[in-house]
Amino acid sequence: MYIIHADNSGFFRKVIKVFLAELGIDSDGFDNGDDVLNEVGNRKVGCVITGLELADMTGEELIRQLQYSGHSMTIIAVTGSDSESRIQTLANMGVKATIQKGGNWKEKLREYF
Repeated sequence: MYIIHADNSGFFRKVIKVFLAELGIDSDGFDNGDDVLNEVGNRKVGCVITGLELADMTGEELIRQLQYSGHSMTIIAVTGSDSESRIQTLANMGVKATIQKGGNWKEKLREYF
C-alpha cells in the first residue's frame, strides 16, 4: 500500500514517514494540497493522511477535492484540535478517522494498518 501524508509541519511529515516505514509502508509527504492531488493523479494511493493546515489550503479543502477526484482511497485526518464539532464535520465528509497529534497518536494510527 502506498500512502500520502500531508501536513504543513516538516517535522511531523518526517515522523509520519519514519513511522510508516517501520510498518513496511511506502509513503511520501507533502506540505501542500496541490502536490497531493497531483500525486493521487499519478499513482495508486491507498490512503491519505492529512493535517488540517497545509501550505496552500485547509485539510478540509483537500478532502473535498480528493473526494471529487473520483479516486477511491481512505482518508485519515490528524489534528491538534479536540473540537467535537470539527471531528463530526470530518466524519460527515467521509473521513475514516480523526486522530489527535498529542498522546498516543501512533497507536491509534497503527489500528488502520
